[in-house]
This record gives sequence, C-alpha cells and structure tokens, in this order.
Amino acid sequence: MKRTSNYDDELMEALKNPEEAAEYLNAALADPNQEVFLLALRDVIAAHGGISELAGKATLNRVSLYRLLSKRGNPELRTLNRMLAELGFCLAIKPQHQMRSGH
Repeated sequence: MKRTSNYDDELMEALKNPEEAAEYLNAALADPNQEVFLLALRDVIAAHGGISELAGKATLNRVSLYRLLSKRGNPELRTLNRMLAELGFCLAIKPQHQMRSGH
C-alpha cells in the first residue's frame, strides 16, 4: 500500500521531534520482523536530512548505508550505533514487562 503524500509529510514532520522518533523506533524494534525496524530507521533518517547527510556526519559510506538499510540489510551493531548517535539516539536494554517462566 502506497502512503499518501499528506501522511508522508505528517510522519516526516513528527519524526523531527526526538521523542516522537524514539517512540516510533522503539515500537518498530518491538516487532519480531527486523525489516520493520530498518524501515522505521529509514523514515527517521529521511526526516533528519537523508542518508547522504547522515553518511557524511557519521563518516560512513553512503552506498553501504543504502545497502545496510535495504530489505535484506543486516547492519552491524557498531554501524547501527554510529547511525543512531548521529541522529541523537542510543540503544538501550530494558526488562520485559512479563518475563517468560524459567527465564
């Protein structure tokens, strides 16, 4: 389903807000499908100037970033941390609300 330009514009504007972007990324991270998080990260990057701008700021190769953020991408933790740091975010670990029994 293609997004409407109005939705895209509203989403991009909302994702400029660090709190909104963090909630968006956390919700995507909670999905077991890694593609959902990568799509959300691409949206946040787009809202903050795009991949070319991020690549320059984070001193990462632009073509490599496109590849890492593709549907088949699998970024290394250090690359993900550099991208998130340049966007003003960091990874965090938190306990699950309901732990499975025996874990």
